[in-house]
Amino acid sequence: MPLVVPGITTNSAKGDKSDWVNKLMGKKISDSGSNEISFAKKDLPESHRVLKPGDMKTMDHNPDRLNIHLGEDDTVQNVTYG
Repeated sequence: MPLVVPGITTNSAKGDKSDWVNKLMGKKISDSGSNEISFAKKDLPESHRVLKPGDMKTMDHNPDRLNIHLGEDDTVQNVTYG
């Protein structure tokens, strides 16, 4: 069985991390529409989770799941897959 390293040796249709970084960094996740300071939840991939500081999270690895890490001010600080 070959070694599979998510994001390096896999090529899925989820999109590139840098695309999501460019779209989300510094913005707030909103239930309504997207604009200069917010991004609509409805425009995120189906497999995603928004993580606030101190949130509990599962440790299962899902290479297609977009993880959106918020800061204390609820703006996006980091984006990862897993």
